[in-house]
Amino acid sequence: MLYAIIATDVANSLEKRLSVRPAHVERLKLLQAEGRIVLAGPHPAVDSNDPGDAGFTGSLIVAEFASLADAQAWAKADPYVAAGVYADVVIKPFKQVLP
Repeated sequence: MLYAIIATDVANSLEKRLSVRPAHVERLKLLQAEGRIVLAGPHPAVDSNDPGDAGFTGSLIVAEFASLADAQAWAKADPYVAAGVYADVVIKPFKQVLP
């Protein structure tokens, strides 16, 4: 089943986010190689694809996991969690309608 992983960043976390981004992206690439990721990306803090120093307010990942517990375990092991980038992570089942 698909799950939406919706994370909210702590304030002023851009430096932390950038420092662990390679490890975060590597985990996403593993999901992609397994054909399990639908989409992933950050929420810019301003209305721009390149928010610069404004940074980001969180992230959204939609991916396939065997269960909610598996999605929660995967999200809990994210480098952004360990580094203190995320203030909160919500995981919900997701039903893709389009495309």
